[in-house]
Amino acid sequence: MEGLGVNVSFWAGKRVLVTGHTGFKGGWLSLWLTRLGATLAGYALPPPTDPSLFALAGLERKIDSVIGDIRDAALLARRVREFEPQIVFHLAAQPLVRYSYANPIETFEVNALGTAHLLEALRDAPSARAIVIVTSDKCYENREWPWAYRENEAMGGFDPYSASKGCAELIAASFRNSYFATPDHPTRGAALATARAGNVIGGGDWAADRLVPDILRALERGETVAVRFPNAVRPWQHVLEPLAGYLTLAERLWSDGAPFAEAWNFGPDPSGERTVAEIADTLCRAYGEGAGWTGGGGDEPHEAHLLKLDSAKARGRLGWRPQWSIDEALAAIVEWDARRRRGETVETISLDQIDAYTRRMDGASAPGAHS
Repeated sequence: MEGLGVNVSFWAGKRVLVTGHTGFKGGWLSLWLTRLGATLAGYALPPPTDPSLFALAGLERKIDSVIGDIRDAALLARRVREFEPQIVFHLAAQPLVRYSYANPIETFEVNALGTAHLLEALRDAPSARAIVIVTSDKCYENREWPWAYRENEAMGGFDPYSASKGCAELIAASFRNSYFATPDHPTRGAALATARAGNVIGGGDWAADRLVPDILRALERGETVAVRFPNAVRPWQHVLEPLAGYLTLAERLWSDGAPFAEAWNFGPDPSGERTVAEIADTLCRAYGEGAGWTGGGGDEPHEAHLLKLDSAKARGRLGWRPQWSIDEALAAIVEWDARRRRGETVETISLDQIDAYTRRMDGASAPGAHS
């Protein structure tokens, strides 16, 4: 099961810490790492939704899981000392733009100071060798221009969420320059990189104020979907796409260190850069039975309307590239949801899709084989 950049023989037995393992992306990453044979530990708040991928996939039975707040520096540091991780993926975050408007201080504390707390714990962790800090495509100073953002563009953020992710990037860069491996100091501490993904979608996401979960909830209730910004363009991608990038990046941080200790974009092909309306149309057609959507209207808080990522560096230097088109990603979501409704276990469905994605990296099958 050796993929384009995800290597079973590398991950087997590696001690890996995932913060945010109870969330949507963290849950998928944890499932994939267990599939790869890693020895896995997690640190996060309780699952943010009920139901949750974490609970339904039985991840608590598979992971050395500690429930804790990323803002609790002492508990987090103790977790790092006790587990002695070799590789760390930091996904613990307040992930919602609209929530950040109502709770800006919490958002900055979690996303910015939480990142600093983890890095402070890791700079005193001799076991750590590779660290991937996951931020967001929204970390960039978005000027609503038509071309894609590259890793050397300025950090920014209109809303508290976006600004907090820009802060996390700056904090990570500061810690790297001061305490971790760099080209000037290649043997000083772990290799630390940041990763910026697009709008990730996939089965097992029940978060509020996210397009795909909102659509699926409305369709399940037989309601018309209210879409807030139908003309906004986003870099849509299945959750497994950036996760493959994070895993590949961690492998290169382990093997090569400082040359890969920098920022990386993991965005979709241009075909994945579609409007909110196009995504809503596709899902409504997939569900059929008169499903439809309408513009939300009302006084909505500001969100960016045009955002694209340039992932040329990841393609050229990591050999990473998207495997599923946006239509295949949406088909995988519909399949995941349909199989769950038929009573199949979430663990089985999710691992099947991870295996299908891995086969695609090897040049084989597309999603949907079990629908």
